[in-house]
Amino acid sequence: MSEELRVQSGYVVALRLFDIAYEIDLRRAEDLWARRTQAASARSRLAGTPPKAVSFGVPPLALEFGSMPLDLGGETRTAAVGLRLYDFGIVAIALRLTVRDLPWSGLSQLVNRTHDAVGPEAAAAVWATQLAQLRDLLGEALERPIAVPLQEDYLFAVVDRFDETVTADELQQRVDLEPMLSGEQRPLSEGARRDLLRHRFSYHPDDLVVITWDRAFIYEPRQETDVADVLEMANAQLLEMRTYDEMLDAELPRMHDLVEAARRRTHLLASRRYAKLARRLYGIVAEVTELTEQVDNALQVTEDVYLARVYAAAMDLFRVPNVSAAVDRKLAIIREAYTALHSEAAGARAEIMEAMILVLIAVEIVLSLVRH
Repeated sequence: MSEELRVQSGYVVALRLFDIAYEIDLRRAEDLWARRTQAASARSRLAGTPPKAVSFGVPPLALEFGSMPLDLGGETRTAAVGLRLYDFGIVAIALRLTVRDLPWSGLSQLVNRTHDAVGPEAAAAVWATQLAQLRDLLGEALERPIAVPLQEDYLFAVVDRFDETVTADELQQRVDLEPMLSGEQRPLSEGARRDLLRHRFSYHPDDLVVITWDRAFIYEPRQETDVADVLEMANAQLLEMRTYDEMLDAELPRMHDLVEAARRRTHLLASRRYAKLARRLYGIVAEVTELTEQVDNALQVTEDVYLARVYAAAMDLFRVPNVSAAVDRKLAIIREAYTALHSEAAGARAEIMEAMILVLIAVEIVLSLVRH
C-alpha cells in the first residue's frame, strides 16, 4: 500500500444560497458597496475559459466580506467569507477554509466537520449573521425582498497540489472518496458506491472532478475555479426554479377558489370580474415566464465541451429540468384558466350587449305605442 497522500494546497468551501429578492439591481449594489465599504467589487467571469466559450446573461457581482471564526466541533478556524449576487434575486455565501499540509484522511474529516458545523441540519446563526449584514449594506438594491427565503447548500473540497505528482487515475486508486462525498464512515454497498462516483470528469490526465447531489471534489493543479463556479450557477438555477414552483403551488388553489367565486356570482358585472381575474392570471404567467427565461439564460456554455459536460451533468443531477418542467406544467394550467376566463368574460359582455339591445327595442316599442 502506498503512503497516504498529503494535501499541500487546497481549501474547503461551504456554500449556502438564498433567494432573497425578486430581483437584485447589481449596478445599484456596486454603487452602495463602493460608497459604504470603500472596498472593490468585481463582476464574475470564468478564469480559465475563453469568454466566447461561456456566456453569462448578466455576470454576477462578487464581493469579499472579510473573515469570521468557525467552530468545527471544538476547533476554531478562520473562514474567509465571499458573496456572489445574481440579478435574478439569488445570493451565494461561501465560507472558505484554507488547507495546508494535511493528510488525505484529515481533509476528509475537515469536510465532514464543516458539514456538521454549517450544513443544512446545523444552526442557522452563521448564515443569518451574513444575511443581516448584506441587507444592512445593500438592502436598497433588493427589489421586493423576501423575508423567509428558500435555501440550497453545497460543499466543495478542492485540492491544488499534493505532496507528489499524481494522475487522475492514480488518485482514484490511492484515496478513498466515499467518506468525503457521502459523509458516511461505514463502507457503502457496491451499488451505492457506483451511484456516488458516477459523475466523474477529467480534461487533462492530472485533473479530476467528482460531483454528487450536495458535495463535490475537485483536483485542479492549474488552480482554475471554473468548475466550482459552474456548479454554483447550477445550484442558483435550481433554487430559483424551486422558488417559482412553490409560488405556483400556492397560487393554483387560490386561483381555483377565485375562479369558482367569480362563476358563482352571476350578475351584470360578471364580465368585469372575469376580465380582472384573467388579467391577474396573465400577469402571473408573464412574470414567471420572463424570470424563468432569465434563469435559463444565466449561463450559456457554447464551445467548452468539457465544461458543458460538467454543467449538463450537474443540472441533471440537481434535477433542474424536472423542476423546470413542473413549473411549465403549472404555467400551462394557469394559461388554460386565463383562456377560459377570457372567453367567459367575452361571453358575459356579449350577453350584456344582447340584453341592452332587447331593452332598447322594448323602449322603442313602448314609446311608439305611447305616441299613437
